[in-house]
Amino acid sequence: MANYTLEEKDSFIVLGIGTELKSDYTDYAGINKEKADFWSEIEHDGSLGTLKAVAANDYIFAVNEAVNNKMMYYAGVMTEASVPEASRVIQFPKGEYLVVTGEGRTADEMSNTLTGIAFGQVLPEVKDIAYVGGPNATVEMGQRNGLVFGEMWIPVVRK
Repeated sequence: MANYTLEEKDSFIVLGIGTELKSDYTDYAGINKEKADFWSEIEHDGSLGTLKAVAANDYIFAVNEAVNNKMMYYAGVMTEASVPEASRVIQFPKGEYLVVTGEGRTADEMSNTLTGIAFGQVLPEVKDIAYVGGPNATVEMGQRNGLVFGEMWIPVVRK
């Protein structure tokens, strides 16, 4: 079983710049390419730097959220500020979260690995919790030994 914990978190807000993912939700290669292209675009156009400049900490969030029956994906930071580039204020609820920890050679690799572990291993195997929707995120927390490390945060409820 993967390395995971269940943690109580206070509600928090992530300010995000987003895009709609057009690939079918089962097309992992298509979704991953869309996400990688999005990150490349916001790094190139400076909007990610603008977000980082108003961040309350060094965490970079990659948020998945269903909005009006669309699969939305956001790059975000914790902040009380606002910037014109931002497209959404994402409210994460107070409550219990499944937290999966890991690392990768890149932020994309870390995010993809944690998402696969969380949704492919932990949630199907842990019988007393369930993900019932709402935003979930991978959180890039830093680098060590040449690897990007972070966590995946998924709000869950007890069955």
